[in-house]
Amino acid sequence: MIPIFQRKSVLIPLSLGLLLILIALNLAMGSVNIPIAEVVDIVTGKGSSNVIWENILLRTRLPQTIVALGAGMALGVAGLLMQTLFRNPLAGPSVLGISSGSSLGVGFVLLVAGQVWGFSFSRLGIWGDLAIITASLGGAFAVLALILFISHKIGGTLSVLIIGVMIGYLSNSVVGVLKFYSMEEDVHNYVIWGLGSFSRMSVDRAYLFAMITIVPSLLALFLSKSLNLMALGDRYASNLGLKIKRARLLIILCAGTLTAVVTAFCGPIIFIGMAVPHLAKLVSRTSNHLYLICNACILGAATALLCNLLARLPGMESELPINSVTAFIGAPVVISVIWKKRKENF
Repeated sequence: MIPIFQRKSVLIPLSLGLLLILIALNLAMGSVNIPIAEVVDIVTGKGSSNVIWENILLRTRLPQTIVALGAGMALGVAGLLMQTLFRNPLAGPSVLGISSGSSLGVGFVLLVAGQVWGFSFSRLGIWGDLAIITASLGGAFAVLALILFISHKIGGTLSVLIIGVMIGYLSNSVVGVLKFYSMEEDVHNYVIWGLGSFSRMSVDRAYLFAMITIVPSLLALFLSKSLNLMALGDRYASNLGLKIKRARLLIILCAGTLTAVVTAFCGPIIFIGMAVPHLAKLVSRTSNHLYLICNACILGAATALLCNLLARLPGMESELPINSVTAFIGAPVVISVIWKKRKENF
């Protein structure tokens, strides 16, 4: 039997190897398959004699791969933080209503603009994209600020969870009213945004997105000690010297920021943040959040890359909505968790 510390030292390199393979497949495979040798030459700046391959790789696949990498990492970490904070295996990044707040912000831009000003932001090109991203971030951070205020004033973890869920329901109800009174084109654009996508950014914007998702995801490692204590329960953690309110605020701020950024740039991506923490726990076989966060980063990125690859399988001329694919992968994981919990109770 492999000792636990040796097992961890082997698993992280294996996970990184899997991640590198998925990155290579994302760059090489699609409606047009590109040889790996050509991919390496193009990515390293040597160029290719086939201009079409070079354009496909640099303008489409490379940005998609970078965005999927950053989004998966951010959602995996955010989901792990929420599940530990609320001690709920079915909690996800959107449990506090931050994604719903982001959707509400986008709803005001896409749905209200057509009614009030008679034009669609989706027709304004980069300025329309900027308006959507700004509105999404505004809605998400408004909800996040409200949740942080409630967390500071009320204090109870369960109360924060319930209020977050209620905020999500309120946001969704407002969006429903806006949809009812909006023009068909605006509703269509809003639905397309809500399906999620990793292909909305150029290479430069993709690098920026990666920086503002990957760096905070890694900074979550500094919360590992607080998470280890909070997993034992608030009272026990408090007796061990942890300042519960401060730790809760930092965890919510970190998870909320990651969720807000991903939703703003990619749309509300479902299931990755709920399923990846369970995969990380299954692989790590430990409750130490230092290892869990590392594996959530790697497996979250790998899961998002796998979903992105399946969304544009070879031979397909168009891409599937990313949320359709994440549901196929994430739902079985969540069902297996419920089934396992049920078996343990009997």
